[in-house]
Amino acid sequence: MRRRDLIAVGTAVALAAPASRVLASDKAEAPSEAPTVNIAGVGLPVIAGGRIRNYVFVTIRLHVGGGQTLETVRAKDPFFRDAIVRTAHRAPFTLADDWTKLNETAINAAVMAIAGVVIPGGVTKSEVLIQTPRRRTGVQAS
Repeated sequence: MRRRDLIAVGTAVALAAPASRVLASDKAEAPSEAPTVNIAGVGLPVIAGGRIRNYVFVTIRLHVGGGQTLETVRAKDPFFRDAIVRTAHRAPFTLADDWTKLNETAINAAVMAIAGVVIPGGVTKSEVLIQTPRRRTGVQAS
């Protein structure tokens, strides 16, 4: 019976030691940047001449503003995805000279407008991190 108690106490101490080091390092190294949330793999259409010519999969980083937690912004991820795709079909982010990339400035402006509706004051900045086209060829002559 004593041996069982010693093993339990030893296990508890061994598990608590790394956790206390992590808590101490979190307090010592306060994050200087605002927390961010990534919305990965949003498929946006490239529309030219009234036809869908390609899809570009975009990863967007949202900088979370004050008064919001990462969990509340992550919970709104489906709303952001839906609104971004709907906006891209209504007013495409297509570049005239390239069907493998989208207009990052237009995407960021649309995301900030969407963020103002989905989470008012919750997002301070948006960035397009990655653009991966489905078809890797440029503009085709029709």
